[in-house]
Amino acid sequence: MLEANDLIEFEKEIADLYESGRIHAPVHLRDGNEQNLVDIFSELNISREDYVYSTWASHFHALLKDVPRDRIKQDILEGRSITLHYADYNFYSSAIVGGISPIAAGTALALKKQNKSNRVYCFLGDMAFRAGVSHESIIYSISNSLPITYIIEDNGKSVGTPTEDSWGGSIETETLFKIYEDLSLNTDTNMLYYKYKMTYPHSGTGVFVEF
Repeated sequence: MLEANDLIEFEKEIADLYESGRIHAPVHLRDGNEQNLVDIFSELNISREDYVYSTWASHFHALLKDVPRDRIKQDILEGRSITLHYADYNFYSSAIVGGISPIAAGTALALKKQNKSNRVYCFLGDMAFRAGVSHESIIYSISNSLPITYIIEDNGKSVGTPTEDSWGGSIETETLFKIYEDLSLNTDTNMLYYKYKMTYPHSGTGVFVEF
């Protein structure tokens, strides 16, 4: 199992490559949650047979899913930072906010119908969690007791806008999470939530002006 420092070192290398002009495409870097993710993958015992669905910033998840470091690096160098897919590792991502939720729920439904023992793990940012399609997917999963765990990664941002401000600021993301957490009790659907702060902007490293 990788440690937090392994993730930090990988992302630092990607940031350096980006700033040196080696990457001719957007990169989405996410620091500050390395230990959270190491603990989640370890405590949930996420295996190669399990399915992981991730966000447009998915390199940490891919590394912890045991996708080879050099393979991820090469894909990022070739401009695929926001759409990393590794079917041989049951790992998929989406750059569409909330777009991964119904795909993950559908996979969980298929696993249940086939009486498989593996699970689905769906990582969502706080804005993606608030998207209508994610609510529909979570409610459907809970209602049908699907073998899926939704992991909400709350950095408080939607691109450059504070997530809660964009919704009026009166309902916190964690409050919404707790509603679904209560609803998921006694089902095969699980809900997890953690909050973290990152130093990188939404895209890039903050060194260049981006449009």
